[in-house]
Amino acid sequence: MKKTWFSVGQIVLTLIVVAIAAVVLWKLVDYYMFAPWTRDGHVRADVIQVAPDVSGLITDVKVLDNQQVKRGDVLFVIDRARYTLALRNAEAAAQQRRATLDQARREDARNRSLGNLVAREVVEETHSRVEQATAALADAEVAIDTARLNLQRTQILSPVDGYLNDRAPRIGEFVSAGRAVLSVVDMHSFRVDGYFEETKLHGIDIGQPVDIKVMGEPNLLRGHVQSIVAAIEDRDRQQSSSLLPNVNPAFSWVRLAQRIPVRVTLDEIPADFRMIAGRTATVSVRGVGPTIGSRAASGNMTASATAPASPVAAHVPASGASQ
Repeated sequence: MKKTWFSVGQIVLTLIVVAIAAVVLWKLVDYYMFAPWTRDGHVRADVIQVAPDVSGLITDVKVLDNQQVKRGDVLFVIDRARYTLALRNAEAAAQQRRATLDQARREDARNRSLGNLVAREVVEETHSRVEQATAALADAEVAIDTARLNLQRTQILSPVDGYLNDRAPRIGEFVSAGRAVLSVVDMHSFRVDGYFEETKLHGIDIGQPVDIKVMGEPNLLRGHVQSIVAAIEDRDRQQSSSLLPNVNPAFSWVRLAQRIPVRVTLDEIPADFRMIAGRTATVSVRGVGPTIGSRAASGNMTASATAPASPVAAHVPASGASQ
């Protein structure tokens, strides 16, 4: 009898172990195959290419490599002497054309005052000279404004609050108009782009909360889904650059699941967190977010009652890794 109870106990224990193992296995399969998370995430930010609007030698540099700057700070100065002379030349030309206009007006007024003593053709000719001199003076004033604008733009200003790249320009370098000299990382544009397999999109919706684990950081970041791309590049049919995201699919079994970029807005960034664009992150969508349709309906109801709030600023690009 004792042996029988022992055998029954072994069978029950075995069944319990098998059941627990099956539940654990199913949880693992569900998590790794269907849960909306990915290791293929990256911290992103907008990088603004700063190019001068005028050409010349750099005479003064106000910043250092990797320095934090504010919008409107002077980054460097291009040689102002040539543009100062151009402004003086434009002012002198305008003064000459103003004198020509004054003389034409005096002649026109004198001829009109003489009445029939002056031929009609002469009166029309002097009046035409007044109109031509007026147009020439207007052109000279535009040249003054252009020269003044060029002189003003010899000071290159930071377009945004942010951080310089790792090489500021040097004194004595020649820079050309329209050619980027340095770049500024917009400090207000940091976000996380997660590249989810298309099989996991059913668990992702706009507004859902997101946990972000950046590699090398002990604490989680919090955010929410801001947008999901509407198109990715078709490599089999695309003949030229399309500006669509081109993400490498990761190998999973035999058929490859496409990677879909999902943009995550950061809700709060800890003061001690070192935010660097390009860092690797694991992105996990949690909870059940509202559907796009319900968000649109509630947004319309809110808009009819109150003025719309200004949107959270968020911006651009991405590349992929593997889960």
